[in-house]
Amino acid sequence: MSRTHIKILVADDDPDDLELIEEHILLVEPTAELDKFSDGISAYEYLRSQSDGELPSLIILDYNMPGLNGSQLLSSLKAASRYRSIPKIVLSSSNTAKYIDECLNNGATEYIVKPDNMKGIYNLAQRLVSLATRRVS
Repeated sequence: MSRTHIKILVADDDPDDLELIEEHILLVEPTAELDKFSDGISAYEYLRSQSDGELPSLIILDYNMPGLNGSQLLSSLKAASRYRSIPKIVLSSSNTAKYIDECLNNGATEYIVKPDNMKGIYNLAQRLVSLATRRVS
C-alpha cells in the first residue's frame, strides 16, 4: 500500500486491545513497525530515548493506563517541540466529554471511541495507517 516505512507507537494496558489493533494495522499495512507498550511511563521513556529520525509516524494511546494516562502523556509530549508534527490519537472505550476535551487540549489530533466490531476496527486501522503514511510521505 505505502512506499515508505511507517512506525507506530501503541500504548494500551489491555493486551487484547493491543493485539487487535496490531493485527488490523498489519492487515492494512504489512510492513508497518509497531512499538507496543502497556503503560504511559514506558511509552514516554521510549519516545525520549529515540533520536528525532527514529520517532514514530503515529502515536496511539489509550486514555486509561497505569503510570501516566493518555492525557498525561499527551501533556508531557506537548511540552517538547520534537513531537508536535506526530499525529497523536487517543483510543478509548469512554466517550466522556471531559476526557475528550482534556485530550484534545493536551495535543491529541483525535479522540476516537474504540469500535465494537471487526469491520469498525478494520476501518479504524485504515484511517490510522493513512495518518501515519501522510507523516512519512
